[in-house]
Amino acid sequence: MKSSLFVPSHITGFFQIIPDLDPLRKGSRGAGIVLDKGVITDVSIEDGDGVDVIINGESDSKLSSITYKTIDLIKERFTIVNEKITINHEFQIPVGSGFGVSAACALGTSLGIVKALKLPLTYNRAASIAHLAEIEMKSGLGDVIAEITGGLVLRLKEGAPGYGRTDRILPGRSRGVDEYYIISKTLGEIETSTIIEDPYWQKKINQTGETLLGELLEKPDIHNFFKLSQRFAEKTSLMNSQLKEVVDILEEETLGASMAMLGNTAFALSETPDTSLDDAIISKIDDMGCRFL
Repeated sequence: MKSSLFVPSHITGFFQIIPDLDPLRKGSRGAGIVLDKGVITDVSIEDGDGVDVIINGESDSKLSSITYKTIDLIKERFTIVNEKITINHEFQIPVGSGFGVSAACALGTSLGIVKALKLPLTYNRAASIAHLAEIEMKSGLGDVIAEITGGLVLRLKEGAPGYGRTDRILPGRSRGVDEYYIISKTLGEIETSTIIEDPYWQKKINQTGETLLGELLEKPDIHNFFKLSQRFAEKTSLMNSQLKEVVDILEEETLGASMAMLGNTAFALSETPDTSLDDAIISKIDDMGCRFL
């Protein structure tokens, strides 16, 4: 039994942390862009026992932790015996850099296993397991629901798929989303949990982010999204001086730039794939969201 999925990456521009005792209702509000580079997950289930997780052709205990957590959550709900589960993830973007990779792994795992084993879960309920894994691992708050939505996503209500609520900025608004490239440059990793679990950062993020979603809804276009994202990055002081230099370069070369939340990564909106930066990641906006291959 096999299944394969592509889960696009997601960059958050600004957000607000919304706590809740129910992890299905805990999450974030905000806005971000779903990209056409992400994680391809192949799920294979055969007679046997145990779980193997392979990432870019190798075993990696640190990177595979979200996958094991997702499988554990599925096994808490369903009896899976005499089944050898093999999960193979292929990353097209860097880890720990604000691209929502952990959410993509969790989604690929949960949806892939549910389909391969024909478990009695709807799409949203299967995807909500990925959200639970993210919350328990403290690796993200809103990437799961964004990655199944696609496009320039507005997270209007926090929570897992089926609980949260999203909207999208229409392609073609302003100069047309389909014309644009997203140029990203990563300087390293940021551990998401060190920010979202810290009361100091929680307060600063929420004070800065609480009005921005409303401003974007009043003027829903991609240029305003980048303007508000840059304001968020500057006012929260999450952007370090090295990354600010990269953002400034991209700001000069493109239509707008900011910091990916939460990663040591700059991202920018451009009409061309050209940039003076070395090792930049060139993507386009993915309007389809998570999908089976």
